[in-house]
Amino acid sequence: MATFELYTDKADQFRFRLKAGNGEIILASQGYTAKDSALNGIESVKTNASDDANYECKTTDAGASFNLLAGNGQVVGTSQVYTTEASRDGGIESVKKNAPIANTVEIQAKEVS
Repeated sequence: MATFELYTDKADQFRFRLKAGNGEIILASQGYTAKDSALNGIESVKTNASDDANYECKTTDAGASFNLLAGNGQVVGTSQVYTTEASRDGGIESVKKNAPIANTVEIQAKEVS
């Protein structure tokens, strides 16, 4: 089952990432100064993940990626860079499927890789 991992980074900012059931990171957040803001970001991902209109797809020489946008147009999550647009699209489908039902766990900095 997919999981949101909430953690504090080296700059003491709160971040989250959505991991698929296989452990692959499929979405990562920006840094937040407050834990409640990061938790609100997780709720925004859950709310906005199912709507295709909330995905901003990008393709560059480096590969294909996407951002998930909140209702206000702000980026709430960013994908990894995929080698193909088809694999990026698979990542979007994974977020759409997994985010709404994912549990949230808080992890310690030493567990962050």
